[in-house]
Amino acid sequence: MTDSSRRRTNIAALLAILALSSATMVWLFWHFPVITAVVTVAVLAGLGISARLARAVDGSELHGGNHGV
Repeated sequence: MTDSSRRRTNIAALLAILALSSATMVWLFWHFPVITAVVTVAVLAGLGISARLARAVDGSELHGGNHGV
């Protein structure tokens, strides 16, 4: 398999996953609007908190910021 066909396959898989995910979310929101909204907000809040914790635990901020990549 060439690199270009592998890349096209990966893009097609990503688009299929995104389409399935969005269709599932719309279906859930249509049938269960309140609980879907509550769970969505809770998941997004959890991701935000974990991102802040990861940044705090990283340790690069303790030494004065970024010093290279």
